[in-house]
Amino acid sequence: MATSNRDYRYGRYEDGPDPLSPPFDLSEALDAVADDVMSGYSPEQALREYLRNGGSSRTGLDELSGLIQQRRRDLLSRHSLGHTLEEAKQLLDEAVLQERGQLARDIEMDDTDRAFREMQLQELPASTAAAVSELAQYDWQSQDARRTFERIRDLLGREQLEARFAGMKQALENATDEDRAAVTEMLRDLNVLLEKHARGEDSQANFDEFMAKHGDAFPEQPRDIDELIDTLAKRSAAAQRMLNSMTPEQREELMALSAQAFGSPELMAELSRLDAGLQSLRPGEDWSGSEQFEGGQGLGLGDGTGVLQDLAELDRLSEQLSEASERAPLSTIDLEALARQLGQDAAISARDLAEIERAMRKSSYLRRGTDGDLRLSPAGIRRLGRSLLRDATNRLSTRTGQHDSRLAGAAGEQTGASRPWQFGDAEPWDVGRTITNAILRDAGEGSRRASEQPPDAAPGDNSGRGVRIRVDDVEIRETEARSRAAVALLVDTSYSMTAEGRWLPMKRTALALHQLVETRFRGDDLQLISFGRLARQLPVEELTAMAPVHEQGTNLHHALALASRFFRAHPGMQPVLLVVTDGEPTAHLMPGGEAWFSWPPAPETLAATITELDRMSRLGADSTFFRLGDDPALAQFIDAVARRVRGTVVAPDPSDLGAAVVGEFLRARRASPFDEGWS
Repeated sequence: MATSNRDYRYGRYEDGPDPLSPPFDLSEALDAVADDVMSGYSPEQALREYLRNGGSSRTGLDELSGLIQQRRRDLLSRHSLGHTLEEAKQLLDEAVLQERGQLARDIEMDDTDRAFREMQLQELPASTAAAVSELAQYDWQSQDARRTFERIRDLLGREQLEARFAGMKQALENATDEDRAAVTEMLRDLNVLLEKHARGEDSQANFDEFMAKHGDAFPEQPRDIDELIDTLAKRSAAAQRMLNSMTPEQREELMALSAQAFGSPELMAELSRLDAGLQSLRPGEDWSGSEQFEGGQGLGLGDGTGVLQDLAELDRLSEQLSEASERAPLSTIDLEALARQLGQDAAISARDLAEIERAMRKSSYLRRGTDGDLRLSPAGIRRLGRSLLRDATNRLSTRTGQHDSRLAGAAGEQTGASRPWQFGDAEPWDVGRTITNAILRDAGEGSRRASEQPPDAAPGDNSGRGVRIRVDDVEIRETEARSRAAVALLVDTSYSMTAEGRWLPMKRTALALHQLVETRFRGDDLQLISFGRLARQLPVEELTAMAPVHEQGTNLHHALALASRFFRAHPGMQPVLLVVTDGEPTAHLMPGGEAWFSWPPAPETLAATITELDRMSRLGADSTFFRLGDDPALAQFIDAVARRVRGTVVAPDPSDLGAAVVGEFLRARRASPFDEGWS
């Protein structure tokens, strides 16, 4: 068999998201967004809140912003300016000491000449810049001293170039005169190119020619002149900000010293020409800013420029993170800059958050309304309902000590349809469909295995292997309960529900019950009714997005009237009344349709409410009252009305409200007089 000699090379996938990477698990993000939506946030605000806070294993935008600010503080508190001046002074002192040693050792030197030279060295100005300038024409007797002095001018030249071109200080260490001449020529050619660009007379060919000649000086490898100008202007502006950050004395001393750079006035003239050109071409850069350094680690001109660039980059990242926390997409965050400043883990967290944001916006769980705002879609509400129902049933099974098989609806009659098994289902298997699914899947996998084998491989022996059934193959027979119920869930939306932290548990309960009815009791009809100062019927989507209402009034009378109308519209169904409240009735509906409010509860309000409950009782409603809180007056009222209508009172903790409502609904369905034999 012939073998291929083709070489393969593997590396990171660079063109967008890796198509082979697993999809992001949006469960945590969806749960967090849904909780915030039900707390009163808009989906857009809820998504932003998740991105700011991050997940259990991902750093959020707020923490990244904090790390950016900490990094900025660390740079300022660690460093100080003026290191170039200190280094130049140390070299000057060393050169003078070496020269004095040579003068003392040279016995052949004329005494008058020796005395004159010693006087010159003794009378040097205190200013390092002035001393270097005065010694520029000095006839050094010590070759070591001459070399040390030349290192001062070499240092200043390399620092000045490093301030404009990153890496130049190291590249020009021990440079020759030819190297310095090449740098001066590069600067001259660069200034000519920039001036042509400013006049609009340059071309890509001019840029390509310049890079072919001087490209080694630009490790960033810009692709065109605009990229070149952007890179140079950012660093040149940082160098200017460093000068601005020095004291006036430090700045004056450094500028005077810099005139000695490489012993070449032409070099400094070209650098000044470059700075002026860049400032003209990029006036939007920060040329006038400054920073307050407070540390002890000295910075030279080149290193200080790099730190100022880091500070500017940190400021840009801080702005990007701030904008992303508000409305801007996370894709605007510079991940490479984030990795440079905070490390790869921070960049990975920001990238993952951007992917989650993109996936959430493209998912079927969110959609934009006609006003352009994000909303939970029906699919998102169903997914949230499944999660809440699962949580409620888990709590219910924990409380009862067993799995509650009433959820499955298996005691009903089979509809003839089947569906894939889901966690919690207890309906009987559809054996035929399950085995068929397994056979089809196994056959497909066998075909793929065969296609992956070499052409001369012997066929495998699958005899006696049998059919392997996986969870994904299982289908169950759908059933429906024999009786049908009209279920009215009345939820208190008065101000106290928000103030006491019961708003979110109430909404989670309504959504869990809605999911239960929609998926397990499809023949039932559920009506959600909210009541504050007034009551109203509302769909689950509206209740989910409903913001907390800061109004006084608990109009149970109006809510019961709407529930009574709902029950009368479904005469052949068992009425089930579920009331969730944390306060006595303090409002009732007047004949004209307006609400009448009174605190403490007025006798008229209580009488109207009880009258409506009596009508409910005559309709045969199975009534359950969920009392939230420990108010004695509320407990007395709820107990009294429950006895009057032969209802049930449950006083759950808010965190257990969902399980309590689901459990009482199932109890009412099981006890339905319309459902004899149903268990």
